[in-house]
Amino acid sequence: MFETIKSGGLIMIPLFICGIIATYIIIERCIYFYKIKKSDVQLMNSVNASLANRDYESCSSACVMAGTPLAQVIKKALDYRRYDEADVKELVEAEMDFVIPKLEHLITPLGTIANIATLLGLLGTVTGNIKAFGVLGAGGTMGDPALLAGAIAEALVTTVAGLSISIPSLIFHNYFVSKVNRCIVEMEAHVTSMMLKLSGRII
Repeated sequence: MFETIKSGGLIMIPLFICGIIATYIIIERCIYFYKIKKSDVQLMNSVNASLANRDYESCSSACVMAGTPLAQVIKKALDYRRYDEADVKELVEAEMDFVIPKLEHLITPLGTIANIATLLGLLGTVTGNIKAFGVLGAGGTMGDPALLAGAIAEALVTTVAGLSISIPSLIFHNYFVSKVNRCIVEMEAHVTSMMLKLSGRII
């Protein structure tokens, strides 16, 4: 395995780095979204129960304990619940704009890695083919078989490595983007429901 990777040449170094970073981002984001989903379910159960009893202090404490983007937005609405509804709505929207980047954290770099890995693999393919044609040109009809095999190996290994990093990175990038969009929609729905409860229009 090591010899196969080594045959890819120097381009395998940045590809290896891209692979490590992509793996870290994917694992970190999967854990993050799992945790906030679990916390938000508990948070909304607690908030709905507390709002039914008009226990705003417990609601605020539950938000602090949860510490998720949704919790921050709900706490903002709770803290300014005595203000005019239009003002509260503006404050909530501003807070949502503030917390959304937390959901999007590291997703853009993952998409960048997907593109870079593809291009690095293509670069390795091109340099490998250049070497292969150089061997053929310098050695007559077939050239040195060992050098020719090494050049072809470089082209193929870098292509495979680039695609092996790019494909899962792109898949998870698109998955995380859809996850963020879903979280935003759910956040808007929860906050709207809570504001209606605070105004007394629904119980």
